[in-house]
Amino acid sequence: MADTPEPEVSETPEDEMKRKFRDALERKRNQAAGAGAGGRGVDPSKIHGAHGPAASKRSFRRKSGG
Repeated sequence: MADTPEPEVSETPEDEMKRKFRDALERKRNQAAGAGAGGRGVDPSKIHGAHGPAASKRSFRRKSGG
């Protein structure tokens, strides 16, 4: 069997919490890396076309003062 270091028995609650957060962050990063590896060029953004060019140029006219 492989010699893997076992976690220390005297692990403090703070150390355990940090370890859990690191594990969760690593899983999240791996999941995000796997989803973006499709290579289809899909925009992962949830909002599409928010800052693109306007469909037509807006024109502003003054009201005639009469």
